[in-house]
Amino acid sequence: MSALANRPFVKMNGLGNEIVVVDMRAAPDAISAEAARAIAQPAGVPYDQLMALYPPRKAGTDSFIRIYNNDGSESGACGNGMRCVASLITGETGKDKLAFEVDGRVLQTWRSANGLFTVDMGEPRFAWNEIPLAEEFHDTRAIELQIGPIDKPILHSPSVVNMGNPHAIFWVDDVNAYDLAKIGPLLEHHPIFPQRANITLCAIQSREHVVIRTWERGAGLTKACGSAACASAVAAARLKRTGRTVRVTLPGGDLTIEWRESDNHVLMTGPAEFEFEGRFDPALFAAAAGAAQ
Repeated sequence: MSALANRPFVKMNGLGNEIVVVDMRAAPDAISAEAARAIAQPAGVPYDQLMALYPPRKAGTDSFIRIYNNDGSESGACGNGMRCVASLITGETGKDKLAFEVDGRVLQTWRSANGLFTVDMGEPRFAWNEIPLAEEFHDTRAIELQIGPIDKPILHSPSVVNMGNPHAIFWVDDVNAYDLAKIGPLLEHHPIFPQRANITLCAIQSREHVVIRTWERGAGLTKACGSAACASAVAAARLKRTGRTVRVTLPGGDLTIEWRESDNHVLMTGPAEFEFEGRFDPALFAAAAGAAQ
């Protein structure tokens, strides 16, 4: 039986980015890809990302976190999920400032006076082999990649950046003018991205405002992707199309992103919403085990 059977969980969302949080600190068992997929089924608790809290491994941190996409793959970052976790742990401990280890990095979070949560997402990475890409590009502000006819591509020349996950940002006039549900999977799995990529459409509204839609690697279309908001803001600033602090409008609402000059860190501020609590039905995992045989 899965380590998650009968395990309590909390269902939350960050601007509609569907998040499930499971506390593994008292019994830190591994979560299999099969178990992560089983939870995400319609009979379970459908989610975009599963945030699993484990006992801290580094001094000064409050928890070690593993992040799963709904296809069972692991993710290196989830900004909306981090705000949800910060909200829960702040409520549990009363601490406004927290630190979490995620994928080898330590991310700081804090609660603002207005009740919103900020996550320090760390420094963006721009080198082709850090994103990573399958071939070398000296300038990742625009790489040679297009979809559609050569003489009239549907999308082309994205900016690429790693914000814990690989991101490709395509610049468009209208983010709703494209069938992202069709285009997204093709680009996510393009050979140029050996670890796949998050695919974002970004429209510049002003020096202080951008609008995005994202196809998430391993999760699909989402109402909000925090790391994509960060990647889009950074990419726009690199191209001098915006300043270093912008409002990013996603289908689920707005985030404030600041690419801080003092240390090059990206700060993301937004809400976290509690939905409900429950326990994982053991039947979910029994059905998954039977299907795998």
